[in-house]
Amino acid sequence: MYHKKRTSKSIVLYTTILCLICPLLRVNAIIPWLQESFIEDPDDPLFKDNTLIDLPPVLPPDQITDDNRSLDPYNLSVPQYVIDACPLVQLYSEERYWPSDITDYIRHFHLEDDLGNILSKNLTSLNDLKENYKHKNGSCPSEELFMISNEDFSKDPPWVLGHQPEYGTGHIKSGPAVLILVDKGNGWVDAYWFYFYPFNWGPFIMGYGPWGNHMGDWEHSLVRFYKGVPKFLWMSAHSSGSAYQFSAIEKIKKLKRVSGKLTNEVIGRPLIFSARGTHANYASVGQHAHDVPFYFMPLSDFTDRGPMWDPALNFYSYRYDGEKVEAMNEKAREIGESWLHFAGRWGDKQLPAKDPRQKWCPVQWKYIDGPRGPLFKHLDRTSLCPSFKWWNFWRGCPARRLIKKAEGLDAEKNDLVGDNCGVLLYKIRPVWLRALLRIFTWRGTLCFVMDYFTG
Repeated sequence: MYHKKRTSKSIVLYTTILCLICPLLRVNAIIPWLQESFIEDPDDPLFKDNTLIDLPPVLPPDQITDDNRSLDPYNLSVPQYVIDACPLVQLYSEERYWPSDITDYIRHFHLEDDLGNILSKNLTSLNDLKENYKHKNGSCPSEELFMISNEDFSKDPPWVLGHQPEYGTGHIKSGPAVLILVDKGNGWVDAYWFYFYPFNWGPFIMGYGPWGNHMGDWEHSLVRFYKGVPKFLWMSAHSSGSAYQFSAIEKIKKLKRVSGKLTNEVIGRPLIFSARGTHANYASVGQHAHDVPFYFMPLSDFTDRGPMWDPALNFYSYRYDGEKVEAMNEKAREIGESWLHFAGRWGDKQLPAKDPRQKWCPVQWKYIDGPRGPLFKHLDRTSLCPSFKWWNFWRGCPARRLIKKAEGLDAEKNDLVGDNCGVLLYKIRPVWLRALLRIFTWRGTLCFVMDYFTG
């Protein structure tokens, strides 16, 4: 008994040491992963005998020709495989700001430039949003404009609160998603699902806040297909996000819909979790570090299994070739395409310091600028990631093979899943030694590096 217990501790200790030096041992493996990451999946039909078959490259829209395109240019119907792989969004159970319809949202705004000059009085429809505007001194590009609310948004008027999904179906009648398909050539197709919320309620820092609030909140996920098979899923979270192999994401069994009608076929739909207030997207339940590379308790997002939203039940769909936008369904044709070229901000300009509603903390203001719209989220990207942090100088975006588990009391984890280094530390004794090792591994940079390269 004593020998068995000692052996178990030794295994844990040796494994922990390997965990610390693992990034150094994988130097030769790092270089290929600095490029667009296609990680082996032995259950994937594209792989045989655990050897990765060379897949054709993902191309930007400006390199698509008749010889390499993946979508039929004359067929404007949404492929069935895109609907089948549409992510289900698990909203937070105590969410205050739910999804909404952009056609209702804009009626509460007018357009101003950076100096406060009004270029367009009360907006009445999405047709009022354009790429350029006429000004008394000439033309004004929309990228210099802000949508300014006509009433005090800080008092939570009803239109700011959005709409909850219908229980059981996940349908939001007054909250259509926006689907944009982009042909990436050689069999690759990107399906961008955009989720619009009227208000972003920012995070609290050590119980004080919220900070980084703004009107209008565009979040999105990307499902990347190869010859109609979903291979990867990327989900937005603040200024970054996370990429996964599609097979790694949790699936929910749902009846398949064809042309909006239910069939008897059961399929697995991917599930993502929308964080409280910020609507950042994650792949697991619990507490998530907010826009930092590893666990940081004072600044966190929170997800749980609240109401489920099914964007596939109500959406505007478009196709984008890098320049031209084409409506693909009747709902999109009704509202047109010009609004997508509006390059301005979908919310108020950051409130000035003298405004009584504005407050400041050492890292953030309470109210900041609204975001830009869907076409300005790097839809022409070949990497899964739209942008990269300053420290990611090699611009790598590996797709994870395992779900990155959350922290906190609400996290769902066991000894077989979770952050790689963290799992190895559960049985370390004494407690002070485990806490010390966590500083250098699970909650520190070394584990972040290893986790980045192993997924």
